Amino acid sequence: MSSAPDISDREALKAGFLRAAGFGQARRQPLGGDASTRSYERLFAPDGRTFIFMDQPPALESVVCPPRATPEERRALGYNAAARLAAGSVAAFVTTAAFLRERGLSAPQILAHDVEAGLAVLEDLGDGLFATLIAQGQAEAPLYEAAVDVQVAMQAEPPPDVLRADGCAWPLLTYDALALKVATDTFLEFWPRFAGLPEFGPEAVAEWEALWAPVWVWGEAGASVFTHRDFHAQNLLWLPERAGAARVGLLDFQDALKAHPAWDLLHLLQDARRDVSPELEAVMLERYLRARPDLDASRFLFEYRALAASNAARILGRVFARQALLGRPQYKAFMPRTWRYLERNLQDPELAGLKAWFDRHVPPEARA
Repeated sequence: MSSAPDISDREALKAGFLRAAGFGQARRQPLGGDASTRSYERLFAPDGRTFIFMDQPPALESVVCPPRATPEERRALGYNAAARLAAGSVAAFVTTAAFLRERGLSAPQILAHDVEAGLAVLEDLGDGLFATLIAQGQAEAPLYEAAVDVQVAMQAEPPPDVLRADGCAWPLLTYDALALKVATDTFLEFWPRFAGLPEFGPEAVAEWEALWAPVWVWGEAGASVFTHRDFHAQNLLWLPERAGAARVGLLDFQDALKAHPAWDLLHLLQDARRDVSPELEAVMLERYLRARPDLDASRFLFEYRALAASNAARILGRVFARQALLGRPQYKAFMPRTWRYLERNLQDPELAGLKAWFDRHVPPEARA
């Protein structure tokens, strides 16, 4: 029977990595984390410069998706493979950062990394998170305009099949129907347990799958652009000293995929962690569509709402309900907002079947 890794062994590994990379004299200060298995520290070098130290213990995540794995193999390997998540891979982070920087965007420079150990030292882009600045009173519209412009820049050319940098290679897979399905289906798994509802019966599950299936098919069919995948106000930094799209610093992009062009927009404009008004959402969607005259605007907006509804169900299940069940009640505070986004999307007449499903199976008192 194997035992859990010794914390002191991990600390020794980290200290040795920092010494070898030339950061052994830096003072280390832990930074706040999120629901992931990663942790971060700020490094203070003797000369006054600061850097970010990323620690992603590989053993804490299930395996990632092999590029040619079948759906059955992906399911057998676990959620990360089925949903095509990078499991915090340092190789994914290094190669994606390079891809973004090569296009003039502000991903942090990688100063040192050890893929096998799950360690990296990054450029410190500061603390000017969009969410923090807006809470302090900075106007939100200019920040969101710049973020939309970043998405246009990221989507300006077809993405490669493989990202390469610094001796690392990482496949840029497609956010396909299976990945969308397994993510959305986590609502069925976790919400009843959280809300005290009975498990959804076979007929309800069969209807759920029939109603969502076209959405997942559209999502895969439209998967044509580089997609950050977690593009929201707590992963974006304001860098006003830079120019153009480079004014937006990018974080937590290691789960990047080829996906539908609506995907990053819906994360930005239906942010589960802060209110984005319908008015601001509409203005930013209009800005994006003006920059993408190649898109059928009406069809795009419908698919945006449908995929946003799918994402809201995923967040309510996989992220918030699951975390609350694991003893992290702080995630309950985000649930009412996410339900409002979901209900707003389901007002689209073409999503009436899904609205009716939720109305029948999740009564208002079971929507936290």
